[in-house]
Amino acid sequence: MRVRPAGKLLVACHEDIHSCSKRFLQYGTSVTRLCPIYTCHNSRVMTNSETEPRNNVKTIAANERLIGLGVFLIIASAIGLLAAFELTYEKIQVLIDPEHSASCDFTLLVQCGANMNSPQGSIFGFPNSLLGLIGWPVVMATGVGSLAGARFARWWWIAFNVAAAGALGFAIWLISISVFTLGTLCPWCMVTWTAVIPVFWVSTFWNLKHGVWSNNETVRDIGSRLLSWSPTVVIASYLAVAVIAQVRLDWLSYL
Repeated sequence: MRVRPAGKLLVACHEDIHSCSKRFLQYGTSVTRLCPIYTCHNSRVMTNSETEPRNNVKTIAANERLIGLGVFLIIASAIGLLAAFELTYEKIQVLIDPEHSASCDFTLLVQCGANMNSPQGSIFGFPNSLLGLIGWPVVMATGVGSLAGARFARWWWIAFNVAAAGALGFAIWLISISVFTLGTLCPWCMVTWTAVIPVFWVSTFWNLKHGVWSNNETVRDIGSRLLSWSPTVVIASYLAVAVIAQVRLDWLSYL
């Protein structure tokens, strides 16, 4: 496509409003990108940057590499994926040899076998760890994409946040089963919990801060403040699980 010289457009900036507007429409919004150092002196003519809709998520994804978020998602997903792989491997070994003792079976309290072989360990008819093998690569891909500067639509962040909330709810249910029903602490399960909890809190606070759920300034300000406190919230969540396990199982006495 033939592009006309941007210099001709600059003449329009000194003409009357009707002619100026007409020329801007004629040459298109790309003209301002061809010669960004020039601005129109006619205050009644809006440039492309002033007329574009303000989509906060799109702007952030387009203009920034989300280094912090990307690195966090990559590390968290790598930890979760490792735990899912180990649990799946141990489950396969048990299916091959029913007498197999899992490498994560240390004591009657700290073990994986009871959790894997329980009905709750295959709540959907297959080992729960397969869900991790499916879900964590998606989290890792999102982290890598964010780190590389890829754009993600608003619906993607909403779906990501909803999935993280579902994962946290599932993890809380499994924690209750492990602590109150089975009376065990599954090492690789706990590694999974360690990854799921921060992914939920960070993604939720990040979405609030960047206007994914609402463009209301108050909501975004609250999200910004909460995001800065996310390490404290995550640690408090870990402590809550540890306290519940201590009250129920007295795990400190086994140390």
